[in-house]
Amino acid sequence: MKTRLIPSLPGEAVTAFYRCLLDDTLSLARSLPGVEVAVMCPEPDVNELALLAGNDVSVVAQTGEGLAAGLTSVFAHFTDKDQRRVIAFNSDSPHLPASVLEDAFETLAAHDVVVGPTHDGGYYLVGAKAEHPTLFARDGMGTNSALDMLLSRALSLGLSVGFAEPFYDVDVADDLTRLAAELRQDPTRAPRTARWLKEWEFAAAQSRTTAGKW
Repeated sequence: MKTRLIPSLPGEAVTAFYRCLLDDTLSLARSLPGVEVAVMCPEPDVNELALLAGNDVSVVAQTGEGLAAGLTSVFAHFTDKDQRRVIAFNSDSPHLPASVLEDAFETLAAHDVVVGPTHDGGYYLVGAKAEHPTLFARDGMGTNSALDMLLSRALSLGLSVGFAEPFYDVDVADDLTRLAAELRQDPTRAPRTARWLKEWEFAAAQSRTTAGKW
């Protein structure tokens, strides 16, 4: 759940918004040819997410708690001896161009790890062809030093790193404003999210108008 959006949105609105993000993110992933789509999540969320994701998406419980455990679980579960390329990305960037994901898979073919940096010092995407249990750690996850710490660990493990195009995810109110403006220009990038944001902006405008009346 987008907890950092709660100061600007009521809790029930955040939940509805998250569902839109998830739906559009899954549509984005499904648009890539020859790619198996799966969701990794905490065990208590498996049943709910399985209902939301549909029958063509595997929903797998992660081992442990938190983002670091989730990422570690992704590569422990989905990589294999044939070095299948696995990319994990969050549901905070449903407006990500499909070409960025396609390029990330291509980059991963020539590197041990691929990472997509965000403008706030984190990353929205990470991929690998093998399990690296010490690559992710609790310290620094979700902070503006997350990318630097990941790259430092990759260096210490002797892993080559390629980069996807820098992008942004939706963490705070300013990100939400930016996303709404971009989807007004091109709602097809994330149609369900665009529709929700349009309705939310209309409701917010109505509320301001009503509040100004005697």
